[in-house]
Amino acid sequence: MTTDYVLFVHGVKNRSQEAFQQTCLGLLEGIRRSLNDSSRTLKPIFLFWGDLNVAPQQKLVQGLQASSQWQNLLFRDFRRQEIVEFVGDAALYLSRHVGAQVVYRIRDIALGPMAGASSKDRLHLVTHSMGTVILFDILFAGRWEDSRLDQDTNTHDIRQVVSQIRNALFGLGTNPGVGLPVASIHTMGSPIALFSLLSLTGESSHDLTSSLKEFLDALFVLRQGQPLPWRNFIHPGDPIAYPLEGVVPMLLQTSQTYVQMQDVITEKPGLLTRPFQQTIVPLLWGGDAHGSYWQSPTVGKTIGDALR
Repeated sequence: MTTDYVLFVHGVKNRSQEAFQQTCLGLLEGIRRSLNDSSRTLKPIFLFWGDLNVAPQQKLVQGLQASSQWQNLLFRDFRRQEIVEFVGDAALYLSRHVGAQVVYRIRDIALGPMAGASSKDRLHLVTHSMGTVILFDILFAGRWEDSRLDQDTNTHDIRQVVSQIRNALFGLGTNPGVGLPVASIHTMGSPIALFSLLSLTGESSHDLTSSLKEFLDALFVLRQGQPLPWRNFIHPGDPIAYPLEGVVPMLLQTSQTYVQMQDVITEKPGLLTRPFQQTIVPLLWGGDAHGSYWQSPTVGKTIGDALR
């Protein structure tokens, strides 16, 4: 019997592993209700990395608050709780040291379940916020193939570990014809459209395009000409979420037919249709919107539909 593995990857401001797992289980229950098929086996994999950035960010906040002018700044809580944590998580991950720790975390959490999969099993990716950028970077970016990583004690074996992770998935690694195939992708509140600028502005070690194209090409053949479902969920009040329907074709060009991309609005704009929708008010409220996907009935139903 086929097993559907669901890899959950959180975004910024997740510091409790237990809370993250409970949140994922809530969404998984919504997916099961949408499937309405007791014969389907769904096995979650919880990729938690939020604890890796706690100490560095606390040190930064202490330095910011030590300024003689800190108390004169507006939106101090918003700066500390929203901006620092979002930009901080992104910046720390892009550093080789913390980025390598996330790679090791994926190896420790995800490789075991994926290695035990049968040839008929499938994998579904459910990522939130910066979690999308992080997972795609590890799977597709060329920076993890740099031989200079071998010279750093913190990353001396990181290329081998990244290779292990990629080899576990069909369409990637040194033997792309084997591995667990990805059957659908679901991105929630994702800023990956902004990170695509790394690809559009010239060659970069963070560029995902080449490997992503090869990955989708291989899956297209495996799926006998059926494009891979990719649902990109956007809450209207989430300032971090951006559409992908128009961006993916620019990146993939001829390979765009290999993926069925759909932007999905999770909630009607409501109050956001009023005149203040473009002001600082919804921006300050955006934290609630950014975390709303996990409890959204629309998200659970749409993912369940894609898993059928």
